[in-house]
Amino acid sequence: MKVAVSSSGTHLDSPIDPRFGRCAYFVIVNTDDMSFEAFDNEGIALGGGAGIQSSQFVASKGAGAIITGNIGPNAVQTLSAVGIEMFTGQTGSVREAVERYRRGDIKPQGSPNVTDHYGMGSGAPGMGRMCGMGRGMGMGKGKRRRKCKPRRFT
Repeated sequence: MKVAVSSSGTHLDSPIDPRFGRCAYFVIVNTDDMSFEAFDNEGIALGGGAGIQSSQFVASKGAGAIITGNIGPNAVQTLSAVGIEMFTGQTGSVREAVERYRRGDIKPQGSPNVTDHYGMGSGAPGMGRMCGMGRGMGMGKGKRRRKCKPRRFT
């Protein structure tokens, strides 16, 4: 059986990316022999619909399950519609997670464990917002970078 794992890298020893829809890569592992393929996640920079696109991609690769850290409601709905099992709350390497799956040490979840657009905002690890309007998407149009003013929280 093929299992898709949200990953920060392109091999079995890469850490699991805690975001499903906006993970860096998907590692598709054949659980019979641990052979694998890694794919860039094209949904990582989408303004919306990343969970749906990622779900469709995983389904197109023939995966019967997804192993990830967090998954939102749109992805859950899409994956459920095509019969893909979801295993959330996972950490460690891709290899470790697949081994836990093979042993039956993890149980499938049928509901989201984060809200819509979780991977875009300040709630996601490593996705905090800095000053500026561009969020790193080319909105600065080559202008000289200026220092941010410190924010004051009251």
